[in-house]
Amino acid sequence: SMSQESPESDSAQDVSDFNWDDYLEETGALSVPHHAFKHVDQGLQTGLSPGMKLEVCVRSEAGSPYWVANIITTCGQLLLLRYEGYQDDRRADFWCDIMTADLHPLGWSRQHGKTMRAPEGVREKHQDWEALLEKALAEECSAPANLLELPQRGRDPVELLCAGCYVELQDNNDPGLAWAAEVEENVGGRLKLRLVGTEGLPDTPTILWLFYLHPRLHPPGWAKEHGYLLALRTEEEWEEVRQRISDLPQDEALTAEFSKDQPAIAAHCFKEGMKLEAVDPAAPISIRPATVTKVFSEQYFLVTMDNLIEESEGAGRSFLCHRDSPGIFPTQWSLKNGLALSPPPGYQGPDFDWADYLKQCEAEAAPQHSFPTEQSDHSFKEAMKLEAVNPLSPENIHVATVTRVKGQYVWLSLEGLKQPMPELIVHVDSLDIFPVSWCETNGYPLSPDTVKQHMASQSETGEWCVSGLIKGFHTGNGKYCCPKIYFNHRCFSGPYLNKGRIAELPQFIGPGNCVLVLKEVLSLLINSAYKPSRVLRELQLDQESRWQGHGETLKAKYKGKSYRATVEIVRTADRVADFCRKTCIKLECCPNLFGPRMVLDHCTENCSVLTKTKYTYYYGKKKSKRVGRPPGGHTNLEGGVKRRGRRRKRRKQLFVHKKRRSSASVDNTPAGSPQGSGEEEDLDEDDSLSEDSGSELQDDLQDDSEQSFGKSQPTTPSPSPPATPRPTRRRRKPRSPSFSDDENRPPSPKVIKTEPPQKLCLDTSPLEWSVTDVVRFIRTTDCAPLARIFLDQEIDGQALLLLNLPTVQECMDLKLGPAIKLCHHIERVKLAFYQQFAT
Repeated sequence: SMSQESPESDSAQDVSDFNWDDYLEETGALSVPHHAFKHVDQGLQTGLSPGMKLEVCVRSEAGSPYWVANIITTCGQLLLLRYEGYQDDRRADFWCDIMTADLHPLGWSRQHGKTMRAPEGVREKHQDWEALLEKALAEECSAPANLLELPQRGRDPVELLCAGCYVELQDNNDPGLAWAAEVEENVGGRLKLRLVGTEGLPDTPTILWLFYLHPRLHPPGWAKEHGYLLALRTEEEWEEVRQRISDLPQDEALTAEFSKDQPAIAAHCFKEGMKLEAVDPAAPISIRPATVTKVFSEQYFLVTMDNLIEESEGAGRSFLCHRDSPGIFPTQWSLKNGLALSPPPGYQGPDFDWADYLKQCEAEAAPQHSFPTEQSDHSFKEAMKLEAVNPLSPENIHVATVTRVKGQYVWLSLEGLKQPMPELIVHVDSLDIFPVSWCETNGYPLSPDTVKQHMASQSETGEWCVSGLIKGFHTGNGKYCCPKIYFNHRCFSGPYLNKGRIAELPQFIGPGNCVLVLKEVLSLLINSAYKPSRVLRELQLDQESRWQGHGETLKAKYKGKSYRATVEIVRTADRVADFCRKTCIKLECCPNLFGPRMVLDHCTENCSVLTKTKYTYYYGKKKSKRVGRPPGGHTNLEGGVKRRGRRRKRRKQLFVHKKRRSSASVDNTPAGSPQGSGEEEDLDEDDSLSEDSGSELQDDLQDDSEQSFGKSQPTTPSPSPPATPRPTRRRRKPRSPSFSDDENRPPSPKVIKTEPPQKLCLDTSPLEWSVTDVVRFIRTTDCAPLARIFLDQEIDGQALLLLNLPTVQECMDLKLGPAIKLCHHIERVKLAFYQQFAT
């Protein structure tokens, strides 16, 4: 019965529904390129890099001898190797899996009495192959032994720091002091640390969040090795921690990772009492005068923020620095860069002047040559988007926008804050900023949801601004300026819309540009439905109107799937009232539910007498059976229940994806009826919508057999080209995709797939593919429009095998969705190549 309310929760509007691809599309913004975040890339490297040599078992030779091989390139846990002796000849290059191949550092075979002999191809090129071997073994370019030892072989640095292990943290004020810290959580290399012995100490945190590459982090034993003090309050704590550390197995890979790529700290020439400008790391929201208050050594000195009010909060806040530390500048740096310098608290006078201040303090400014040469070579630009840590609550990572760029520094505005906060001043190499989707990739919540938080804050004031654009579209002539559109939640909401969710909407939207205001109105209504996809279907334009350009694309999410459809949006103010009324009629709700008129106590339509049961009884049964799909029509549940035998309907080709972290539902049918009261209705729901494939990291794509079938499909398929290969449903990890496929399978009239698909089968090795071969393959996939890019960039088979998601996004300038679809097919080729041709 339609009188029953849907039992569904508001999960469709859960904060985890924030999607970067949709957000970037709606705001028209660009993201900071992935390669700009060097620390993230470094955390994903296995340590094995091109140019290193190792010993590998040659299984194709009798007796399975070992031979030296060179690492040509790496691709996740795959290595492309070339036997020593082939020089620039790449015809015998081969791929191997780090985790399963028989790999060892140089010298291992002789130490263990194993036979070393050149493969046949090398013996043909070099008769004196023994001399070639001796020369290779003498070179100091072996892959480090610790990177080839199991079980850590192939693990990236991020995976080495597991929960429960210990590190040492250099004190922020005294370089000769360190704290023992236990890793409680590791999120993509960002460590939640519990400091031992700080409980109850003033101004000393117990919990810290630091990226594993932070220069203050060190492996266990670092303090003892350098003669520094490990700070613990009692001898008992010292013994307990020392025992726990000694009980842990010595992880050479972890120690090597901490010491790797750490630049030597240059000597400085700062002296105590010198003045400079600085950003307070604890509150990086302004640039203020500061003083060098202590010089520890040639490498380290202490900087204290100037504060002329002794008792004020933050007075004397200090932090450890070296010459290349970010956030310290020579005096006058702000003035030269057109920035405001905030005077120290307690400073008297209208404008801060460095000359007067230095005279007043009887101090000298740190000379210009004390600071490193300024660089400005980076990829950050104004209005770009990224993810950034909130320094006031480091457990929260927010959507951020670059608002200003000066040299190596950017100003970031965090979105979705409960309390407004000034822009952050951040160095481009900061370890507290990340590329878009970093949180999603690492299973960490982007907190809080930017869009929903923004909606709530705007609705409280009665204002609304879609992506900051509606207010900007106020026009002088008023022709395209939409009046306020009110949500009259006391009016009858009809069978599709949830009355409670309507009541939670802002009082009104607008005024502003007609298209933008009405798109937002419809988007809010769609998301206020029991089944958003059903409402989207009811609003969808017919084909003729769509091609005449009268529509705008709107989206809906339901049961983890995304749908999009073209919906009519009027463009001029004189059509708004009629548009709202007609849309209400389509949705079978009161014609005054939303529109330019605000309903006060009593609706002119007298809709208060209607309930959903009465509405269905009086209006639902009178509907004629539809032929095709008349505007505004729908199949009423009581009169239009479908039989299972009629479930097939003509569908547009569509892609389906499920949210990776959503509660997985085994129900793969499209969304159902408004009240969820009929399974048969569910089977046929939303078949006229195109499901959105481009916006999220998909777990899966719908199989071909579920995509192209008609009402009167013949039982015997007519001759046709092979079905386009598509990845099948399979759950995967973000960085370890695994794909399989039905290859060369003719279209089938069956809807339900009963057998697992076969792997992609290649006739020839991709290493031998020409550019034309690659283009031909791409054209057989659903990424055929991208084939031109491969042709223009002359990507042959070997280049194809080197592509990954960051490379595809950067080099081909693709959005996340299309890039992921393309990488699905590239990974299928890599896997098939490794299984069929790698030896």
